[in-house]
Amino acid sequence: MIPPRNLRVLYVAYPLLAVSDKSAGGAEQILWTLEREMARRGVETTVAASAGSRVSGELFVTGEPCSLPDDFERRNREHQNNIVEFVRACSQQGRAFDLVHDHSGSLWPRAAEIDVPVLATLHLPRSFYSSAMFTDIPGNVIFNCVSASQAASLAELNPAVVPNGITLSRFEPDLRPRNGLLWLGRICEEKAPHLALEIAARATLPITLAGQIYPFSYHQQYFEKEVLPRLVQMPSAMFICAPSSEQKRRLLRQSRAVLITSLADETSSLVAMEAAASGTPVIAFRRGALSEIVRDGITGFLIDGVEDAVEALARIAEIHPLHCIQYARLNFSSGRMVDGYERLYDNIAARNEVTEVLGS
Repeated sequence: MIPPRNLRVLYVAYPLLAVSDKSAGGAEQILWTLEREMARRGVETTVAASAGSRVSGELFVTGEPCSLPDDFERRNREHQNNIVEFVRACSQQGRAFDLVHDHSGSLWPRAAEIDVPVLATLHLPRSFYSSAMFTDIPGNVIFNCVSASQAASLAELNPAVVPNGITLSRFEPDLRPRNGLLWLGRICEEKAPHLALEIAARATLPITLAGQIYPFSYHQQYFEKEVLPRLVQMPSAMFICAPSSEQKRRLLRQSRAVLITSLADETSSLVAMEAAASGTPVIAFRRGALSEIVRDGITGFLIDGVEDAVEALARIAEIHPLHCIQYARLNFSSGRMVDGYERLYDNIAARNEVTEVLGS
């Protein structure tokens, strides 16, 4: 793979929390992994993110992370305004970016305010974006989706598709006997950890819920109303708030199975990828891209509800850890993801050069 032609790239993070190898959110994890590998490959990288972020290249701090519930709108405006001013200032100082790679899910509608191509990787289902965001799209915006199912729902945007990947070397399989179930992710209604607790209770199996509650009042209310009472009633259930990266990896390799109970049409699933890399079967609701990531009968089972999940758990011994590991190594490498973005960056750079020649 030929490295992108000495590109200078600005990566735009989600504004809520800091970005590091400890990030909980999928978009933050992908940005951190991608920026680190691109920097290693010779790209001049800058990350626009909250204070406290840890990145490989330059960090442009757009403000402090949210510390109060429901402070997102103010923080996002601050984040965007500072980025637009920063990009303009860099151009005026002769340090223009060749590309802005937006992982925030909300900067790209303002792309007309800067004279730089903007690649918007969409990490959420279409229904999570307002319809207004897909009208009057600035001409310098290029979209990327992270799965085929997501791209099909946004076909009129003619998006590229670069699937997510993980750093496989960070996950060490454990082939010894395992015990208990694991649910891992953001604690919110659409991820439905309460259903994971219900599945575990019906299957009479212990379960660990490990995840982060974001600073939104409706997330906190969901936890207090739907999750906490179930935890109290289940002595075999454990909750780990905001687990460390090492804790997550240990839980993944020691669990009998990982439950993914999302009620949203997932665009990807780093948890499913990480479980496979750890040799751990996944039982997942058949939603969105989960059908692309979980190989039914090989790396786990795709199910359609709580009762299906209980039945699948009775068959979990049919899934061999080595098959999960092999599938992960063939399909979920971060190197494969970065190769895809290299090709996309190079295509955007070439297209921009042609546009500049025709416009001169």
